[in-house]
Amino acid sequence: MPLADLAVVAGCAAGAALVAGAAGLGLLHLLRGRPVAVQLAVVAGATVLATVAGVVVITLMMMISEHDRNVALTVVLVAGLVGLGVSLLLGRRLTAANRVLVEAVRADPYRVPDRRLPAELAELARELAAAYDRLAAGRAREQALETSRRELVAWVSHDLRTPLAGLRAMAEALEDEVVADAETVHRYHHRIRIEADRLAGMVDDLFELARIHAGALRLSRQRVGLDDLVADAVAGVEPLARAGGVRITGAAAPGLPLEVDAAELGRALRNLVVNAIRHTPGDGTVEIRAEDAGDGMARVSVTDACGGIPEADLPRVFEVAFRGESARTPGGGAGLGLAIARGIVEAHAGEIGVANTGPGCRFVIRLPLAGG
Repeated sequence: MPLADLAVVAGCAAGAALVAGAAGLGLLHLLRGRPVAVQLAVVAGATVLATVAGVVVITLMMMISEHDRNVALTVVLVAGLVGLGVSLLLGRRLTAANRVLVEAVRADPYRVPDRRLPAELAELARELAAAYDRLAAGRAREQALETSRRELVAWVSHDLRTPLAGLRAMAEALEDEVVADAETVHRYHHRIRIEADRLAGMVDDLFELARIHAGALRLSRQRVGLDDLVADAVAGVEPLARAGGVRITGAAAPGLPLEVDAAELGRALRNLVVNAIRHTPGDGTVEIRAEDAGDGMARVSVTDACGGIPEADLPRVFEVAFRGESARTPGGGAGLGLAIARGIVEAHAGEIGVANTGPGCRFVIRLPLAGG
């Protein structure tokens, strides 16, 4: 066949196929909300129609016999029917696989279906499983936070009531002149100041914790030495230790640089040391050590003689206002101090943990060392 005639035949066949394809696309648009099986049937039908149209055009242009044209159309129609059947079968399988996935999603809890799914649906099933796990973890965190909030409300209502009652009683006594001698009046004034400082500390802790939970803790980082931070923390709690008869020992490796907010991290360290002192009996020892952990991290440990923490309480020691069963555990009566320490350390991309050791327990802080 001459090249010119071949081009004419190809153009006519392409035109007929385009008309059939456009009709199929229009029908797919109208049926876009229908099941996949129906849309696959439309695709198969459009393919058959485009093929038949092309064969008819070619046979007419080639002036072949009616017998040959009928044979060609019969072959095309049979192939089209087979393709349509395959499309319907594939559509049914996709529909069944989709139904399995929908049932799995509706189940509680969601699990990836055991049935073998097409690759795309299998990937979707895995992503749904991952999303479900994230939602479950978020729900667990939300429930834990709600429990902590309830405990915090109970803690605040209990621990604020006692100093407020004392302040009110002393204020009324002074106002009604129940006490008049100078020594008692001075003692009441001194006690009022102490209780006011205690209340101010509680409010400050609540504000700090609220900033941590809201993600509003802003760090002013600067390069400082870990030994300086430890020395400042120890110096700030020495009067408390001396009053309780507790010895403080420790050592800090020099030259360990950190990029931290010195005020905030110093507060976290003081919270740990104060907690250790308060739960160490008289003549006991609190040991603070700071060293290079050897993996690009610095490690600070605070070891006390509190008698140990019940194993069941260890995972909850850093929760808001958690108090252990034993009055001597660092968790018991620690209030917000340990929760604040954890929030500050984690804000510095560090880690904090606790474990029982010897006559007490050891709190460990890990912080990344500053680069050269």
